[in-house]
Amino acid sequence: MPASAAEPQFHTSGLIRLTRAQTFATMTGLLLAVLLAALDQTIVGTAEPRIIAQLSGFNRYPWVSTTYLLTSTLAVPIFAKLSDMYGRKWFFLGGSTMFVLTSALCGASGTFTFLPIDGMNQLIIFRGLQGIGAGMMMGLAFTIIGDVFSPAERGKYTSFFAAAWGLASIFGPTLGGWLTDHISWRAAFYVNLPVGVVAIATIYFYFPELHPEGVKRQLDWAGLTSLILCIAPLLLALTWVTDYGWSSMRVESLLVFSVVMLAVFLRAETRAVEPLIPLSLFRNPIISLCSICVFLLGMGMFGVIIYLPLFMQGVLGTTATQSGNLLTPLMLGAVLGSVVTGQLTLRLESYKVAAVVGSVLVATGMILFARMSATTDRMDVILAMIIAGTGMGLLQPVYTVAVQNVAPRKQMGAATASTAFFRSIGSTMGVAIFGSVLLTSYHHDLTVGIPADTPPAALKLFSNPLLLAHLRPQLDAMFGQSASGLRLLQMLMANVRIGLLHGLQRIFFASAVIMTLAIILHVMLRDVPLRRDHAPEPEIPVA
Repeated sequence: MPASAAEPQFHTSGLIRLTRAQTFATMTGLLLAVLLAALDQTIVGTAEPRIIAQLSGFNRYPWVSTTYLLTSTLAVPIFAKLSDMYGRKWFFLGGSTMFVLTSALCGASGTFTFLPIDGMNQLIIFRGLQGIGAGMMMGLAFTIIGDVFSPAERGKYTSFFAAAWGLASIFGPTLGGWLTDHISWRAAFYVNLPVGVVAIATIYFYFPELHPEGVKRQLDWAGLTSLILCIAPLLLALTWVTDYGWSSMRVESLLVFSVVMLAVFLRAETRAVEPLIPLSLFRNPIISLCSICVFLLGMGMFGVIIYLPLFMQGVLGTTATQSGNLLTPLMLGAVLGSVVTGQLTLRLESYKVAAVVGSVLVATGMILFARMSATTDRMDVILAMIIAGTGMGLLQPVYTVAVQNVAPRKQMGAATASTAFFRSIGSTMGVAIFGSVLLTSYHHDLTVGIPADTPPAALKLFSNPLLLAHLRPQLDAMFGQSASGLRLLQMLMANVRIGLLHGLQRIFFASAVIMTLAIILHVMLRDVPLRRDHAPEPEIPVA
């Protein structure tokens, strides 16, 4: 019988049925939230020199990103599980509100004179709180997509979020530079406020609330505590590796403690009534294989991205002024790949084609990177970026779609969060391991041919190649006082280029090996047909 005029005309075929207006508003809110979280990471990096100059905290600035990474990584699985138990809407709104409020606090850092800490420490604490809000938004946005759309449609909408992330990476540095130069570095944080309010309002008024049924609402305190005590020291150790080395006492002790707490966490999850990360999920070969693949993608691809601008600037001689836009070809490729994946999964009702083609393209790009040398033409680097970026864009939505297609409804949040969680851990490990390889090779080549009486203070300035662009005026002033000093500086800078080239070639080769092996795993990924509805599970009505 035809529906009466009073009955709502639903536009989605997922667990939560939305009308056309609700769908548009919900997608707008989710996209804005994801865009904010993505932009926040790129904009703030551009404002770094001004922040350091005003808050006087050069030696503590790495903690601004470390605390954000730590809290956002931990927030993803914790609040995804809580949303499985109590519903998505209010946790997403809570995370978005927290992100907006802490953005305001970050922008005002240094003005709270009544606090017993200085401006840089204020910023570090506020960024840690902001990371919690960002983790809640990012983890739950993709889960809500799984609730609203059927498996066959999810690839299309998930690809929008991956494309938004790529666009944020392209325009974020430019926007951050403009805000910093024409307004203030504080505007890089304040820009989140009006956009965040729109995102909160659309979700509050248009996204319905769903109360999960058949779930035991008993928080896994043992799992929560042991997960925090496992991941926090792991990320700290991986962050400190490039400064102190793998054999330092602080890194070794943190890694050992993290392994012990991992064992405690796994033990706790086997005994919990409602485990934080249900280990039963990984008995499904698709979920376990996707977790491994996304970890390798994080290590092999995302772990390399940070070093591509260093190659362009330190080896090929690209100016520092252009460094903010060096990754634009890679990110444009990622946006293109994400859009293609969405259309492929929708039309073919399959994710396997995108998975295999994407893994081949990423591996091809990594191989091209590994073949680069000091004489490589910049257009060859751009071509490699486009190929690798397109492959990355094809792959990113695949894991979420594949995992959500086979995950039990009551564990949708935990299953979806696993992809973001393992990608974050993989990229952090990749940056740490590759950074250690780079610095070992770099320090070996730096001192070749240098006079034995070179002052240690002079060599200390070259200890971290990532900082040389900021230290160049200081180097010119120190060495430029005599002709012998200028010759020594020229020799050191030549050795810097050689050391960077050798170290980066080793990194790109290792990444090429990792991503080539990952092709086999993507070929093994079983292709379960994507359903166009939530059958056979019954639909749950919402208010």
